[in-house]
Amino acid sequence: MKIFLIRHGESICNTGENFTLDLPDHKVYLTEKGKQQADNSAKFLIDYMKENNINYDKSRIWVSPYDRTRKTGQIFNQYLKIKDIREHINLVEQQYGLFDSLPYEEWSRKYPNEFKHYQKCYDHNGKFWARFPMGESVFDVAIRVHQFFGTILRDYERHGIDTLFIFTHGTTLRTFVLQWLHYTPEWFQSEDNPKNCWIRFLNNKEDKGYIYDKV
Repeated sequence: MKIFLIRHGESICNTGENFTLDLPDHKVYLTEKGKQQADNSAKFLIDYMKENNINYDKSRIWVSPYDRTRKTGQIFNQYLKIKDIREHINLVEQQYGLFDSLPYEEWSRKYPNEFKHYQKCYDHNGKFWARFPMGESVFDVAIRVHQFFGTILRDYERHGIDTLFIFTHGTTLRTFVLQWLHYTPEWFQSEDNPKNCWIRFLNNKEDKGYIYDKV
């Protein structure tokens, strides 16, 4: 099975604009730069598959049902032209709970007790295990991502869908790699978040890394 994991393009959360708009995370949308990033990345992907003779006749697009991932997937599909497009809620971003849509410096000011507890967990246990107040830890994300595997493996076994293009978020992308390749929490601790529209390629159980890593 060939899996292309794609992080969404630059969004108004990445630029900080959403700190004033205060949109819920699922409504955060792409900037114009983010749309251009998606277009550039998609063109690269098409060329990469041609150069490496990658056939994707039996393919499917999976998208996190957030505005920014939906739009990124739509831009890519102008080039991929795949008809089979589906969404899965398990591919959404890590839930930040009380800290959602707040700049980091506001976390301790607005929620001092909750931040103190979170920071203690982060310092003692690391970012993989620390859970955001009323939100998720990376561990929680990894569990729900693993649940998604059952869907794609059944599709492969029953329908022969062997190439997937998955549009998701930074933490979710890394936990997918972690679970698919049986990496460790320590691996996640040292793994940097991918930039917008970076593409990671998993060829069966071989990690090809980021085949597109332009800023």
